[in-house]
Amino acid sequence: MNIFRTTLILALLVVVSACSSSPDLRSDYDPSADFSKYRTYGFVRVPGTDQAQYQTLITQHFKNALRVEMDARGYRYVETDPDLLLNFNAILSEKVQVTTQPSSGMYYGYRGYGAWGSYGSYTDVRHYTQGTVNVDMVDAKRQQLVWEGVAEGTVKESSKEDIGTRIANVIKLIMQQYPFRAQVD
Repeated sequence: MNIFRTTLILALLVVVSACSSSPDLRSDYDPSADFSKYRTYGFVRVPGTDQAQYQTLITQHFKNALRVEMDARGYRYVETDPDLLLNFNAILSEKVQVTTQPSSGMYYGYRGYGAWGSYGSYTDVRHYTQGTVNVDMVDAKRQQLVWEGVAEGTVKESSKEDIGTRIANVIKLIMQQYPFRAQVD
C-alpha cells in the first residue's frame, strides 16, 4: 500500500511541472491572524505525505523545498516551539468527463428538403487524473490554520526530471501566493 501511495504521489507531482499550461493556484488566509508576529517555523509531527512510522523521501523533498521558500522570506527554522507549523499533502483523484453533443443533419421530405433534424447524439468520455498539492500553515499556539496554498492540475505523462526538483517547483509556485514576510527585529 505504501509503495502504491508513493507511486501515486510521484505521478501527482507531474501535475504541476509537466502540464502544458500552468496549474490552477489558489490560496486563502485568516484575516484575523497577525502575520507580523510569526518569525519561526517548524513542521507538524506527521505530515500528510507520511502514513508509516518513518519519514518518506517525498516528505524529505517537501520539507527541503519549504525550508528554502520560508528562509527566503526571512523565517527561521526551529525544532521546538515554532510560531508556525507547516503541513503538506498530495492527492490524486480519478475523474471522468462526459460530453454529449447532438448530431444532426438535413433530411429529404415529401416536398423537398426539410429542416435540420436530430438523429441522435455523440458522447465523448474522457478519463483523467487530477492532482492536488497543498501547503498549510498553522498558528502553533492557537492550533489554528492561518494560511493555505493549493496547486491543482491534470496529471500528464511522467518525465525523467528529478523528483526533488519537481517538488521544489510545485512548492515555489504555491509559495508565490504567500504575501507575508517575517519581521526582522
